[in-house]
Amino acid sequence: MAKIKTTFFCQNCGYESAKWLGKCPACSEWNSFVEEKVQASAHKNEWSSAPKAKTKPTLISEVKASSEARISSHNNELDRVLGGGIVQGAVVLLAGEPGIGKSTLMLQVALALPLKVLYVSGEESEQQIKMRADRMNSSQNDSCFILAETSTETIFNQIQQLNPDLVVIDSVQTLHSGQVDSAAGSVSQVKQCTAELIKFAKETATPTFLVGHITKDGAIAGPKVLEHMVDTVLQFEGDRHLTYRIVRTTKNRFGSTSELGIYEMSGSGLS
Repeated sequence: MAKIKTTFFCQNCGYESAKWLGKCPACSEWNSFVEEKVQASAHKNEWSSAPKAKTKPTLISEVKASSEARISSHNNELDRVLGGGIVQGAVVLLAGEPGIGKSTLMLQVALALPLKVLYVSGEESEQQIKMRADRMNSSQNDSCFILAETSTETIFNQIQQLNPDLVVIDSVQTLHSGQVDSAAGSVSQVKQCTAELIKFAKETATPTFLVGHITKDGAIAGPKVLEHMVDTVLQFEGDRHLTYRIVRTTKNRFGSTSELGIYEMSGSGLS
């Protein structure tokens, strides 16, 4: 029987240490280290596709350059913040405080698109999502599919059967991969699940939105490498007790980071 390998992760910034530390040397947070199992399970359940031919180096002068094909989200504010629309194969991380309207914005985009969309929720049931859609008067949509699931194995099985044009994950901190033997939301799980979703998005050219939590300090929860892995990072800001919300870009590989999206929250959604 293989020995179970464990390591210690700072739950605030994702710093890794071989032993427990009282104070994180990276973010100076006290008592934030938690022991996690990092030994992969024997079975494989991550995203897998047909094997590709071996790649080889290519001269940069021989690479064919083409402009990114963008998909309109039918949301003018979001399109402008993203740099003109959703890029095929892009992975976008949307982070914000609890109750700010992240799920509402993503469901609104999913219902407005005339494409086949898979909305995966690990926080709400299908009935709760239907109630929100009814409030937005957008529940009669024949191309938006809802899946209440947290296992990446089950999610990828449904993706292969459905073959969606866009995937929304709400939220990445609730996902659990069998490749890592630790609790959902831990640093190891967030890194593994995000890596599997990025692999899926790049190999199939399917845009993927990830909803993320933030810490009490306003930083995106989970390891800092999460922001480096994704293509675009959006911050959803505002006062939950007021009606106005702001979406700003802190990272965008396909456009400017100087744009702002301004929304007003109402009983029927964001406008």
